[in-house]
Amino acid sequence: MKTSKYLLVLSLTLCCLASAQAQTVKSDTVIHTDGNPIIRHEFTADPAAMVYKGKVYLYTGHDEAPANHNGYVMHNWTCFSSSDMVTWTEHPSPMNVKDFTWARDDAWASQVIERNGKFYWYVAVEHATIHGKAIGVGVSDSPTGPFKDARGTALVTNDMTKAVKHSWDDIDPSVIIDKDGQAYLFWGNGICYYAKLKPNMTELDGEIKTITLSHYTEAPWIHERNGWYYLSYAYEFPEKIAYAMSRNINGPWVYKGIINEIAGNSNTNHQAIINFKGKDYFIYHNGALVPDAGSFHRSVCIDYLYYNKDGTIKRVVMTSEGVSKVK
Repeated sequence: MKTSKYLLVLSLTLCCLASAQAQTVKSDTVIHTDGNPIIRHEFTADPAAMVYKGKVYLYTGHDEAPANHNGYVMHNWTCFSSSDMVTWTEHPSPMNVKDFTWARDDAWASQVIERNGKFYWYVAVEHATIHGKAIGVGVSDSPTGPFKDARGTALVTNDMTKAVKHSWDDIDPSVIIDKDGQAYLFWGNGICYYAKLKPNMTELDGEIKTITLSHYTEAPWIHERNGWYYLSYAYEFPEKIAYAMSRNINGPWVYKGIINEIAGNSNTNHQAIINFKGKDYFIYHNGALVPDAGSFHRSVCIDYLYYNKDGTIKRVVMTSEGVSKVK
């Protein structure tokens, strides 16, 4: 009897959240964060973050699976901004998978970067005519969008990558502009791919290369600090987050260890690492918003990240309190 009542409460909770999500945000809405997860009126996953002109812009996937559905249901991406890491403004959804006419569905992990006053959004979707996942590029004059398809075709399709046999290896794009101005795209499930981008940010520049990383699963995130390049990624399954370091963006990469353990109630993890106003942050997702709702109802969390004197990363302590307001 207790089990039946619990399942009823769980289903009602998920239905209420689904109803709230169905009411699409049509104007900016202010959200005051009180610990982790930082967004509680809807499910958010696969976070990416960008610092631009004194604000953090947070981009996430949007889990919309109904109760007891065993799979991801994701059709659009969300955007939030903050100047203090605690008070967030939700902006109307800047992009939907339907904005890519060549895509079928699945608004999976993504990342936004700015170049020359324009904002480029690299996303993973299911291709409509080429079997498997693909990477597209959106572009906008504003970090909050709206974004439109920058190419009219996919940037990367499954027939371009042959390092692994399954059809979902072209997911989880991460992008960086190096100190010399050269942009790079990293991505991949089962193997980590990377390639140069042309200055227009919408075309690959040269061959697609692969990187061998210890226990690599997916979710690469590339960043640089004090002459070190850091390539963090989802490790094994259920996923922890591990990382490697290099003095050169082309490697060799040296495995350094685990950054954080399995995030509660979620088989997947996906990280963003940023520095904002002198503090370093580790942004990830877990399944804590609705207990036992499963890995298909995820929520973004933020905790502090710390480096050792030699540049290595200390293990992240995942908390329910989250981070404090930045002045």
